[in-house]
Amino acid sequence: MERVRLEAITWERLADAIAERADGLEPADGGPWPKLAVDGAPAARTGEFAELIAEALRLRGRSVLVVAAEGFLRPASLRLEYGHHDVDSYYGGWFDVNALWREVFAPLEPGGGGRVLPDLWDPVTDRATRSAYTRLPEGGVLLLHGPLLLGHWFPFDLKVHVRLSPGALRRRTEAGERWTLPAFERYEEEVRPAENADVVVRADDPRHPAAAL
Repeated sequence: MERVRLEAITWERLADAIAERADGLEPADGGPWPKLAVDGAPAARTGEFAELIAEALRLRGRSVLVVAAEGFLRPASLRLEYGHHDVDSYYGGWFDVNALWREVFAPLEPGGGGRVLPDLWDPVTDRATRSAYTRLPEGGVLLLHGPLLLGHWFPFDLKVHVRLSPGALRRRTEAGERWTLPAFERYEEEVRPAENADVVVRADDPRHPAAAL
């Protein structure tokens, strides 16, 4: 359970409030690139919310690079080594955490060149995307979205967690993906994302979010 009171808000107002907060951030590592997380299960549609935040930041004159964690999946031969529905593999082995550190976070460390790879692997073709590197100018904001982000010690300066109750998560998860639900139960127990996030958004009803800012 969240430890703070949640108040009703629209997605647009919430994105604007987060953008305002991010616009004033001084990166904890002393570098010029603030780094934001929008964490949540696939059913929480973190990508849509991340784009709203990015647009609000751009209206403030900030460059933004939105990166999806799903663009850094490991090859199917590794993800599915123990079967298509192995919960432990999904929880700890589907996403290429080392590649995210190397290609996304390392270039944004103090003294880095800001040259970020926006994605690495296409899960549909199960091949490398061959995307070009993108240079994020100093002062630009990295916005990484996706599931299970807060358990890897990524150097986020602002962490947003889009939370679904167990019932809402089950209802909004496609039937073929419900085998992943125990991974999110484990995430709640081990990482406690609602306690570790700076902003918690309750999105059981996608039309009427509530948030603690």
